[in-house]
Amino acid sequence: MNSWGRLALGATTTGAAAVAYAAGIERRRWTLREATLPVLAEGSRPLRVLHVSDLHLTPRQQSKQRWVAALAALEPDLVVNTGDNLAHPRAVPSVVAALGPLLQYPGLFVFGSNDYFGPTPKNPARYLVKSKRRSHGDPLPWRDLRAAMLEHGWSDATHTQVTLTVSGVTVAVAGVDDPHLGLDRYERIAGRRARHVGLRLGLTHSPEPRVLDRFAADGYDLVLAGHTHGGQLRVPGVGALVTNCGLDRSRARGASRWGAHTWLHVSAGLGTSPFAPVRFACPPEASLLTLVPRASVVPSAPATRASAAVDVS
Repeated sequence: MNSWGRLALGATTTGAAAVAYAAGIERRRWTLREATLPVLAEGSRPLRVLHVSDLHLTPRQQSKQRWVAALAALEPDLVVNTGDNLAHPRAVPSVVAALGPLLQYPGLFVFGSNDYFGPTPKNPARYLVKSKRRSHGDPLPWRDLRAAMLEHGWSDATHTQVTLTVSGVTVAVAGVDDPHLGLDRYERIAGRRARHVGLRLGLTHSPEPRVLDRFAADGYDLVLAGHTHGGQLRVPGVGALVTNCGLDRSRARGASRWGAHTWLHVSAGLGTSPFAPVRFACPPEASLLTLVPRASVVPSAPATRASAAVDVS
């Protein structure tokens, strides 16, 4: 075999190994990402918020269900779900089973496009170019999922303002419907919230800059989002290649500043479309966020197998 033949064979073998790893190992390498964010009012006690997003559950994904259910052992003060829970018409019982132990804690949610519509096969090249074209699968039973969450005491923050007290901290919350589908109507929640609260929290599934700008202008301390899957396929040393929204690639997962006051946290999520079941250099994740007063110093933390690298800039 000549040198070109060996090069071609090596490239093919490496590519096949990478695909096998991305499809067979990494997409099931459940990871807890931890970060400390200085977003609370002065004098507030720290809050532990569990951020869960993009489960994309199908009925047979037992490993994912067990791992999500086990997150209840973290005993968070608040659970926030930023959408895209469903990937199958019969997945509602699976989502409720996964979230079941977490439903005993105070919770908030907004939905994403894959709560409303099922996944469809797509050409991966479409994610590399900006397009307003959307292809939807069959309608999904999001109303059943919403009813189950409400029945267990969680609050739907979609186009509404919610105020709750969590571990002695008053939290003023507002959210929008999925901007990826153009369903956001920020004008329904526009305006500055009461100043005398411990945290002003904004929720959106897709972190579109136009929505983030509105939250920042209204003085929100923290906005939580999902949708990006962290890029899903990341190149070591480069990061995410796409975000599937208007957000810049450097913010595809983790925490960053949005303007002078607001913090943004984007979850890389726990799932994938059934038609693209791969992840590379971007394991599925949930995030445990420790919120502290703004005057506090944010400590660094080493990366471990159980805790992804803290991503605070």
